[in-house]
Amino acid sequence: MAAFNLEALSLKELQQLQKDLTKAISTYEDRHKAEARTKLEAIAKEMGYSLADLIGVEVKTTRAPAVAKYRHPENAGITWSGRGRKPQWFADHINSGKEPSDLSV
Repeated sequence: MAAFNLEALSLKELQQLQKDLTKAISTYEDRHKAEARTKLEAIAKEMGYSLADLIGVEVKTTRAPAVAKYRHPENAGITWSGRGRKPQWFADHINSGKEPSDLSV
């Protein structure tokens, strides 16, 4: 393990180190959870079950990307699905008294 002289680091360097550590811990936990899930699924399959059958709930699956519903008025390459936070260009359009349907894909 690398030795750090924390006293020699600037505030900006310490904050970046904190962000990097948070990210490393999160990805470490995610990797180990995925590894455990894979092992459990293999054991369940070996015994003729799915993991969902044994724990009584559906195993979380990846959600498909949302379909674009609105297109930027000046740049057709920029779209928004209508989910999540409104993009500023959409909010500006609505605030100017125009209809959302004007931007429909």
